[in-house]
Amino acid sequence: MLKSNKRVLALATLASFAVSSVAFAQDAGDTASGKRFSVVGGATLLEPTNRSANDGVEVDGGPAPTASVSYNFTDNISAELWGALDKFDHRVRNDAGKVGTVEQQPIALSGQYHFGQADNTFRPFVGLGYHHSNISGEDLNPGGEHVSLSTPKGAIGTVGVDMNITPTWFARADARYLRSRADVNQAGVSTGQELKLDPWTVGVGIGARF
Repeated sequence: MLKSNKRVLALATLASFAVSSVAFAQDAGDTASGKRFSVVGGATLLEPTNRSANDGVEVDGGPAPTASVSYNFTDNISAELWGALDKFDHRVRNDAGKVGTVEQQPIALSGQYHFGQADNTFRPFVGLGYHHSNISGEDLNPGGEHVSLSTPKGAIGTVGVDMNITPTWFARADARYLRSRADVNQAGVSTGQELKLDPWTVGVGIGARF
């Protein structure tokens, strides 16, 4: 698993360097509006992978408020810091019923490419980066022994679209995939098992450029 995380980190790092290299190779004033920063606030639904990936264990999804801050190198290229403002609550179940609950709060750094011109009404975009999720509030006690999870981390991919309302304000809809695996510990000892969360998120929000 350590080798896998190193590969993912290397991929995200290379992607970030590629975005930065292209951005700085262009004219520093290459934004139509001269506005470098974008902020977005909204709501996101996070849904972990289905039960088939975890031998019958199912982790329910849930909503949370999210926000992002982006630096726009050009009209088309940006770097985004995205995260949850509160924790996503999950109920964990197996064939026998409810096992317990767990909370997670992801944060991610991505490079993004926005298609079209800055003044287009609709502007789709894609992104690739790296995330980690803070795991807390584990209330998992199958068999009477406390179960905890390690911090899941890995690659994150994003697709979305912005709808320009004015030169400053815009609406956003996006979907994200987080490759997210957590080691399972029981009574403080590793079980050698891995919980595959791999959630999808769907979010909507309102943003502003300045």
